[in-house]
Amino acid sequence: MTILGIDPGLAIVGWGVVSYAGSRFAPIAYGSAQTKAGEPVDDRLSQIYDKISAIIEKYRPDAIAIEELFFTSNITTGIVVAEARGVILLCARKHGIPVFEYTPMQVKQAVVGYGKAEKRQVISMVTMLLGLPKPPKPDDTADALAIAICHAHTGASAIGQYYNRPTKIGGICKQKR
Repeated sequence: MTILGIDPGLAIVGWGVVSYAGSRFAPIAYGSAQTKAGEPVDDRLSQIYDKISAIIEKYRPDAIAIEELFFTSNITTGIVVAEARGVILLCARKHGIPVFEYTPMQVKQAVVGYGKAEKRQVISMVTMLLGLPKPPKPDDTADALAIAICHAHTGASAIGQYYNRPTKIGGICKQKR
């Protein structure tokens, strides 16, 4: 199974493509799609769509795992991240790739074994699980790889396959809860 993990954002969209077979991971490619501050938001969203579309076309993932929107205090940041996330969901839909969503706590639990793990613990485990020579940069890229790992762990188990079957909601496949 080839999984594209995505950590959505407007300035930086972290992405990572991981192969998962027989409980083994292999990193295929990873990086970040970045947009410039000060440019019109609609231009930045268009750039995100084009960059994610190119990644999908190049690596042909079987599934896309994306972080659910989570913000605590800055609603303005939350809104623009939601817009970027919407563009990414649209891109996945246009390419016919099923989308699975995970909360930050689910990702930390799947990667570190503790839902309230610190970012450095997640980055360390991602580096180790994927056999990377050094931690991926920026942190958004490490987060995207962690999201892909989360989907592999969750989606590969029998119970995960039952609970995480994609269901069509408005044309987008969504993780069943």
